[in-house]
Amino acid sequence: MSQNTPKFTFDGGIHPGNRNNKDISKDKPIKTVLPKGDLVYPVSQHIGAPAKPVVAVGDKVKTGQLIAEAGGFVSANIYATVSGTVKAIEKHRVPVGDMVLSIIVENDGLYEEVEYPPAKSLDEISKEEIIAAVKNAGIVGMGGAGFPTHVKLSPKDPSKIDYVIANCAECEPYLTSDYRRMMENPELLIGGIKCVLKLFDNAKGIIAIEDNKPDAIELLTKLTKDEPRVDVYALKTKYPQGSERHIIYACTGRAINSKMLPADAGCIVDNCDTLVAINEAVRNNIPLMYRIVTVTGDAIADPRNFKVRCGTNYRELIDEAGGFITEPECVISGGPMMGFSLFDLDVPVTKTSSALLCMKEDEAAHAVETPCINCGRCVEGCPEKLIPSQLATYAEHEDYDAFNNLFGKECIECGSCSYVCPAKRPLAQAIKSMKKLSIGRDRAIAAAEKAKAEAAEAEKKGGEAK
Repeated sequence: MSQNTPKFTFDGGIHPGNRNNKDISKDKPIKTVLPKGDLVYPVSQHIGAPAKPVVAVGDKVKTGQLIAEAGGFVSANIYATVSGTVKAIEKHRVPVGDMVLSIIVENDGLYEEVEYPPAKSLDEISKEEIIAAVKNAGIVGMGGAGFPTHVKLSPKDPSKIDYVIANCAECEPYLTSDYRRMMENPELLIGGIKCVLKLFDNAKGIIAIEDNKPDAIELLTKLTKDEPRVDVYALKTKYPQGSERHIIYACTGRAINSKMLPADAGCIVDNCDTLVAINEAVRNNIPLMYRIVTVTGDAIADPRNFKVRCGTNYRELIDEAGGFITEPECVISGGPMMGFSLFDLDVPVTKTSSALLCMKEDEAAHAVETPCINCGRCVEGCPEKLIPSQLATYAEHEDYDAFNNLFGKECIECGSCSYVCPAKRPLAQAIKSMKKLSIGRDRAIAAAEKAKAEAAEAEKKGGEAK
């Protein structure tokens, strides 16, 4: 097969779990949840500058009202998702464990909503108005990264975008929120990709779905049969198929690395729920206020998929799912491969919250690490074709040069290496930590070199003045 043609898969990768444990919740329809307690809105729910609060303690707010505005171009607006009173603006814990400045709204239970301005039809709206609508709505990548979507939709040369890819792979075990979106709201997904396609005259739309979801593939293929610019691709089921780099390669045969953006390969990639939010923003002027969250795991009484208002407390979702069968050893925000273990359930749903996974047993905590046996399984499983065992060793010894010489910063932190390691070495954790240290070190060196150059230039100018 030649370069720049669909591969429908990628080299490496793994197959975690028994049928990915999606059967637990995949046939549970989306249930709308109304929050009962206070709503917490962290001003950092995205990559980039934090949003700036535009409300004060004591202010009355309505559903859909702007409460924090973007703090720069790479930032995102935040909207109230209930009506009520601003109770506090203070630091609050978020799912990743950090304490983040947050706007806390006391829910009055009335759910009064602002009036949204009338929207133009897609035929009438301009490209500039589409991007403005996405920006105003505060939409970010809802697959986990949280990159502001209006920035992604504004590449330097729109004419060079060949593909708009709807990332519907949902390759993480247990997660079924995107699947339910596809099955219950396919028209909103298709509407979103058509909105994005209007920005790029030369682009083809691809709805990329793993082949373990044949009913979703069949449904979306049927609904797009009269859409000449949209195709549905059935990708081979393999983790981490939903990684931006790997879904691009599977769909187009084009490869990118850590120094490139998808636009450099002529691609725009948006998550399923993100495209639904784009559709709502462009066609109805409704900001991002909701997302679908899977609450699942063997410790949950009634695993479900919920339509949740951002800011809702995680404890309320657990109650909606029937509570715990037994006290879980491990609760994860997100999927088991790339999610974050929680030590406090008093955290809010954010724009990037995809799942709440509650497990009776914490297998990772009980694993006993033994010496590497040089089996090579981590190398076979790595989708970036790295050597995780060696990278982890260099990380343990803080050998920056060796780590970088083996392209450690190309790691996408998917966790495949740790999953397949028979010695139970925490490979991904070691590499992830070293990657952050190495990037920080590079920035410090660059800053020092810049300061040195500026000082030399100033000294030179001072000498010339004399």
